[in-house]
This record gives sequence, C-alpha cells and structure tokens, in this order.
Amino acid sequence: AAHTAKDSVLSRVLNWVWRGWPVGSVEPEFGPYKSRQNELSISKGCVLWGNRVVVPDKLRTRVLESLHEGHPGMVHTKALARGYVWWPGLDKEIEEWVRGCPKCQQVRPDPPQATPQGWESSGKPWARLHIDFAGPLQGQMFLIVVDAMSKWLEVVHMKSTTSLAVIHALRRLFATHGLPDVIVSDNGPQFVSEEFRLFLTSNGIRQMTSAPFHPASNGQAERMVRTAKEALGKMRRLTTRLNRMHPDLS
Repeated sequence: AAHTAKDSVLSRVLNWVWRGWPVGSVEPEFGPYKSRQNELSISKGCVLWGNRVVVPDKLRTRVLESLHEGHPGMVHTKALARGYVWWPGLDKEIEEWVRGCPKCQQVRPDPPQATPQGWESSGKPWARLHIDFAGPLQGQMFLIVVDAMSKWLEVVHMKSTTSLAVIHALRRLFATHGLPDVIVSDNGPQFVSEEFRLFLTSNGIRQMTSAPFHPASNGQAERMVRTAKEALGKMRRLTTRLNRMHPDLS
C-alpha cells in the first residue's frame, strides 16, 4: 500500500478506481489499467485485478524472486503468478527472468545430437523399468525408477548407493508393484556388479545396460528420469510469502 501510494502510475490508477475514470484516451502507461477498469478494485490501499495484487514497480523484482524461488520453470512460474499478482508485461518479464536464471540454465538438457531410436512398447505396465541415480542433491542421493508404459515415477531416498542398497530398494517396490520383465540402467558399478546380476537372474528379470542404437535413445521413460533429476536438483523449501502478498491476508 505504501509503495502503491508513491508509484507514479498506480497512485493515479488508485485514485481513478475510487473517484471514476477519465473520459477518452489516457497516456500509454495507463492503457492496460483502463482496459481493465471494470475489473479493478481497492483493498487496504492496494490495487487488485480480480483477486490478484497489482504490484508497484519498485517491488516487482522482489516478487519475481519469490515466484521463481523454487525454480519451477517458465510455464509453472507464469501459472503461479496468475494466482497471486499482476502488472503490465508480467509474462514477458517472467520469460526474461527465467532465461537469465543461472541455475535453470545449468540443468537444461543438451540438444539431441542424433535422431534417437525409440524403444518398442513394453505391452503392459511395470514390464520394463528404467532406473538411475540422482544426486548428490543437498548431500542426498535418490534412486529414480520409471515404468516405461505408464510413466509411473518412484523416487527412493538412498542412504547408500551400493548394490545391496539398490537391491533392498527394488525389493520394496517389487513387493508393491510386482516383478518387471526388464530393467534398463546405465553401466554404473551398482548395476553391473555380480551381486546385482544374481538378484535379477534369480527373479527372472532381464537387464539392459544401454539403449538400442544410441546411448541417448531411452525414449520418454528416460525423459522422465531426467525430469525427476531436474526437479530434485532445483528443489528448495517453499515459503508462504506469495500468500502474504494479498492485503486481506497480511
């Protein structure tokens, strides 16, 4: 409310919402507000568009930081903003903000170097699983397990990354979902050890340690593995600051 009263544009918009809008054209900076004049209201000295707070210019950088605090990506950041705030050009500013975020750029996938060869359909759920490790992320390791057909994702927190630890984690998943026919993994030492091979053989599970024709061709299931890694790599504790922006809740 204090910044709204000092803002050269919003202070006049606030006055017009209270006292009535001028007839005829207005300066260009007021155009986006006049086109929404019937949808604007005032609450505790703040301008609202519907239920969204219209943010004064000096606070917009802080709001962008809050919106992108969990690094949710461009589309999700825009969706989050639509539930809380608005100002003219908000979507464009979010796009520029996300493109300039070093952490988001670091986890962007590399462009494909060759046309990938897709996997044949697994035919039924939980028949072919893709497994991989994500981490260390904030000192923690996670086992990523994706069902190739349903795209069902399991993320298991791992205290250890040995073959025995992987076997224990998979046993718990198999007890819930059943035994798969095939497990696809990289050539990490946990996945190519004799102990792990014997575990799969004893359960009648076939192992594949590379994708057909190209190492990057793990199809959509492998994309799900990467998606889980990206989400875990950018994960931070979310706060309620966005909720507290609304004047009726502060």
